[in-house]
Amino acid sequence: MRIVAIDHVQLAMPPGGEADAQAFYEGLLGVPRVPKPPHLARRGGCWFESDSVKVHLGVEDSFRPARKAHPALHVQDLPALVELLRGAGVAVRDDEPLEGYDRVYVDDPFGNRLELLEPRT
Repeated sequence: MRIVAIDHVQLAMPPGGEADAQAFYEGLLGVPRVPKPPHLARRGGCWFESDSVKVHLGVEDSFRPARKAHPALHVQDLPALVELLRGAGVAVRDDEPLEGYDRVYVDDPFGNRLELLEPRT
């Protein structure tokens, strides 16, 4: 018996933030929004999924952003994404080098920390 993969990452968001989530995760990061199952949709929040990435945002009434804990998302063409994010007013932060990767940190519209990294070739 062993763990073989992560199915999805769930982050919290405040009530009513679906439009902001869609603008960021789908509009800027390029992860398509997919419908939540009907029995879960009534809770609010939204899901973003591609073939290899699944980020679910769930509504939390007493929401507090994850400022330390974070998902790390592999990116193709990190410099282009950084330029797009900065052009949209998203603060992009460099951090200590990580061997074999270029990486930055950003916050989603709710203050949740995300690591964006691209393997060096």
